[in-house]
Amino acid sequence: MVSLFSPILLLLFWEALVRLGFLNANFFPAPTGVVGTLWGLLSSGELFRHVGISLQRSLIGFVLGSLPGLVLGLSMGLFPLARAAIWPMIGALYPIPKIAILPLVMLIFGLEESSKWVIIAIGVFFPMLINSMAGVLAIEKVYHDVGRNFGANRLTRFLTIALPGALPLVLTGARLAWGVALLLVVAAVFVAAKSGLGYFIWHSWQIFSVEEMYVGIITISVIGYLSFLL
Repeated sequence: MVSLFSPILLLLFWEALVRLGFLNANFFPAPTGVVGTLWGLLSSGELFRHVGISLQRSLIGFVLGSLPGLVLGLSMGLFPLARAAIWPMIGALYPIPKIAILPLVMLIFGLEESSKWVIIAIGVFFPMLINSMAGVLAIEKVYHDVGRNFGANRLTRFLTIALPGALPLVLTGARLAWGVALLLVVAAVFVAAKSGLGYFIWHSWQIFSVEEMYVGIITISVIGYLSFLL
């Protein structure tokens, strides 16, 4: 009950502060005004259009980045030689802010959808790889020994030991990666885009439509929350 009522009380407190003049409505519009704007955007279908485009970009980028990250991460966890060869490069590339290489990505892939997919895929790749590798390394050594003793080849060990054993951390990596995808799908379209939630928020700021900007931010929050529940 507390988790249900605490956000409601916060919104009521926010509404009261705006109504009493303690908060500047130009920067912190009343929740009722934001809800009214939300209803208008839903009725017109504009918000659904931006949400659909953003989800499409996020899903494509997520698939493009998560599958290679999963396969390479499991391989690095299973085979020490692969881990020794690849890990230094991962350690060097992972700390680079992904949005910082957006100009390079746009230079290579242009300003169309492909550049947005690629930057999301790059951001998704690393958490999937690191968590998948950690999942394999956390498997008890006895399982690997049993597989070898029974003559399991590399592919069999990959599919029957590494993948199921690492699955809890793989799913954790997927949750983190999807959060990164939502972050990047917003940040990437601040530049050279005419659709999507990131563009919607940025355009709202440019024309000082603060209530629409709040609607965009809240929409991303709701999408993230529902995604985590799934």
